[in-house]
Amino acid sequence: MSSAAAHKIYFHLQIAAHQIKKKADEDLSKAASLTTAQSAILTIIASRGPISQGAVAEALKQNDSAMTAMVARLLKLGYISRERSQEDGRISLLSLTEEGRNARTQGRQAFDRINETLDEAISEEEMAVFAKVLEKISEAF
Repeated sequence: MSSAAAHKIYFHLQIAAHQIKKKADEDLSKAASLTTAQSAILTIIASRGPISQGAVAEALKQNDSAMTAMVARLLKLGYISRERSQEDGRISLLSLTEEGRNARTQGRQAFDRINETLDEAISEEEMAVFAKVLEKISEAF
């Protein structure tokens, strides 16, 4: 029987994701005082900013309330700034600061090390198949 249950796919995905996230969080914390989730927020703001907190939450498929603590921490670190929208004063827009750009650069080095480890563990051919499988899993849910 070749099923997800027989191969413990969910279990293996959880363990692998946890180990990768734990290592990335450790490296990001040392490099830039960031978590992987906070790094994702900086990436969204860098590529789409100025942007509302709600739009960041939507892009990361998170609840707006989940963003509040992370945005507050990034504001406190000086990695992002918040300004009222010129078009709609009810909306605040988030932008990356110079410190935030520096943190992203330092954080990318941590992700480079994670990707290097993955490259060592998985062949190019396996990587292409694995990426497609992960995309299919994401689309299924």
